[in-house]
Amino acid sequence: MRVIAELPHPDCKITIFSMNQKFIIKLEKGSFEQIYKLSELDIAEGVNGVFQILDAEFINTAVERFNKMRNDFNAAYKRYDS
Repeated sequence: MRVIAELPHPDCKITIFSMNQKFIIKLEKGSFEQIYKLSELDIAEGVNGVFQILDAEFINTAVERFNKMRNDFNAAYKRYDS
């Protein structure tokens, strides 16, 4: 797996990898990750097409999902710790 791009964003780290004819999009915030895989054959513009998919709406939704993930994990941990 090799890194082909990193996109700067204030709310999460975004890295695009290439492996086995797939683009792997990895978003990270703290200890949480979201990973999306796309066939390179499905994206005619290559990595530039991936950049187009990662628009503001998608990233905002992903950041909201990170917040939900954190809340869900904290609730589970509190149930465990009680």
